[in-house]
Amino acid sequence: MFAWRSLVAVLAVVMVFQEAAARAQQLQPANPVFSPTGPDAEAYGEKLGYPTGPSLSPPMGKQQNMIGNFSHADQLAPTHTVAPAERPLPLLRAAAEISVKFTFGKETASLAKYLDTNPTTGLLIARNDTILFEHYQYGRTDRDRLVSQSMAKTLTGMLIGIAISEGAIHSVDDTVQTYVPELKGTEMGSTPIRALLHMASGIAFTENFGNPDDNIRLSNSLLGPERLDPITAVSRFNKRVAPPDTVWHYSNLDTEGLSLVLTHATHMTMSDYLQSRIWQPMGAEASANWQVDSTGQEVGYCCFSATLRDYARFGLLLAHDGALNGRQIIPRQWLLDATQPVQQGSFLAINHETNPWGYGYQTWLMPGPRRTFFLDGRAGQRIIVDPTTHLVLVHTAVRAKPADAGSAELVELWSSLLKQFQGN
Repeated sequence: MFAWRSLVAVLAVVMVFQEAAARAQQLQPANPVFSPTGPDAEAYGEKLGYPTGPSLSPPMGKQQNMIGNFSHADQLAPTHTVAPAERPLPLLRAAAEISVKFTFGKETASLAKYLDTNPTTGLLIARNDTILFEHYQYGRTDRDRLVSQSMAKTLTGMLIGIAISEGAIHSVDDTVQTYVPELKGTEMGSTPIRALLHMASGIAFTENFGNPDDNIRLSNSLLGPERLDPITAVSRFNKRVAPPDTVWHYSNLDTEGLSLVLTHATHMTMSDYLQSRIWQPMGAEASANWQVDSTGQEVGYCCFSATLRDYARFGLLLAHDGALNGRQIIPRQWLLDATQPVQQGSFLAINHETNPWGYGYQTWLMPGPRRTFFLDGRAGQRIIVDPTTHLVLVHTAVRAKPADAGSAELVELWSSLLKQFQGN
C-alpha cells in the first residue's frame, strides 16, 4: 500500500511539472519569432531564396519577387538614407506574448492562424513602451527594412505639420505656388495645402491600378524611363474637376505636391528633414531609406522602408499625440487636427460600403466617435494606432491581390485586440 501511495504521489508531482511546462510553452516571452516560410511560400519564391527582380506592375514586381523586392527596395532604385538615433529608444518586452482570439466569417481565428493563412512578412503589437508580439515570416528578420508603400504619405503629412510649427510654412491655407513658384499658373500651383492634405485637390487624377491610369503615368514620369523632374511631372496633370477641398479623391499627385512644398519651404531633402525632426528624436534603432527620383527628390507618396520596430516607434509617437522619448516631436494640435474623427456628411467621411473610413491629413480614420486611425499601404502594409490605450499594431505583407479578404480579417483582429485594453 505504501509503495502504491508513493507511486501516486510521484505521478502527481510529474503531472504538476508537465502542466507547468505546458503553460510555459503557451506563455512565451514576446521576443522576435522568425519563420523561414509562410503561406503559399513556393509562389513567393521560397525555393529561389525569395529573389529580387525587376520592379514592374503589379507593384514591386512579380509575385515570386515581391518578398525580395519589399525587403530590399534600396537595391532596386536610388534612395536617400535616414540615419538612426545615437541612443535608440529602448522597447521593453512583455513576459508573455499576447493572445488574441477573434471571429472572422464563421470561424474562430487567432494570431497563429492569421499568420498561417495570410502572406504577412512581419507583425508587431506594442503598447506604451512594451512589445507584446513580434513575428516574421518568409525568412524576414528584425533587421530587414520593409517597404511601406503608401504608409509614407502619413510621414509626409506629419513633416508638413512640423514645418508649419517652425515657420517654414506659414499656413495650410497658403497655395502651393507660394512655396513652389515654378508651379504658378498651374492647377497644382493654385491649390491650397489643406486640400492636398485632405486628398481633395480637385485635380483630375485616376488611380485604379489599371490602364489607363494616371498613377502609373506619374510613377513612370518620376521613376521610369522618362526621368522627368517632379515639377514637370506634376504639371502634366492640369485639369480641375472640382473646387479645392470639396471632393475627396485618393491621389498620389496630391502627396507629390506636398513633397514639393516641403522641400522648397525647408530647403532640405525630405530624408534629412525626417531624420532631424522625427527619426532621430523618436529614438530609431536602425537606418531607413526613401526612394528618390532623378533629381534627388523623395517620392513622398510611397517608397519609404524601415524596420518593424522603428515603424512601431513611429506608431507609438502618434499614439502619444506626438510626444515620445521625453520630448514633443510632432506638434500635438497638428496631430489632433490630422486624426480627429470626421462628421458624417462631411466629404471626408468615406462612406462607400467597400471603404467605410474617414480621412484626415494624409491619414486614414477608423469609423465611429473614437479617435483611432491608421497608415495604409498597398499589398497589406498598415500601422494602426489607438491614442486612448496607446496600442499600436504594425503589419507588413505581400498581398498579391491588395483587396483580398485578409485586409478585413486584420481589422477584426485589431478590434478584438483593442477590446482587451479598453478600460485599462
